[in-house]
Amino acid sequence: MIRDAFTSVRVDEWSEFTADCGKFEAGIAKEIQRRKFTFAELEEKEQSMDRLRRWYRDLKRRDVLELPEAKASDARLHVCVAVLADYAEQVYQAVHGESAAGSSGLPGAASLGAPQSQDGPGK
Repeated sequence: MIRDAFTSVRVDEWSEFTADCGKFEAGIAKEIQRRKFTFAELEEKEQSMDRLRRWYRDLKRRDVLELPEAKASDARLHVCVAVLADYAEQVYQAVHGESAAGSSGLPGAASLGAPQSQDGPGK
């Protein structure tokens, strides 16, 4: 009974997390549709990504049962990292007319990548 209650709470937390990942992806899609490629908007999205990463780590620490929802959330967070990297590339292209990996001297979208660790993508 206690285990079922604990599992139910964890599943709800993971579901809320994946829903927020969907909102994050939709927010970036909206900015791309609006062609809003500004550093201010990119910084806001990076802060949102940092929040998702922190939340993921907190949830992962509590996931002693290693629920399948955790693996699905890990995959979803990887998608968010990729979406943000793509948006960053578009911002750099719009602002500087070249790729983020180009000679602009600015940090590239590759720095937004998803190194693997037990804390999840892109800790």
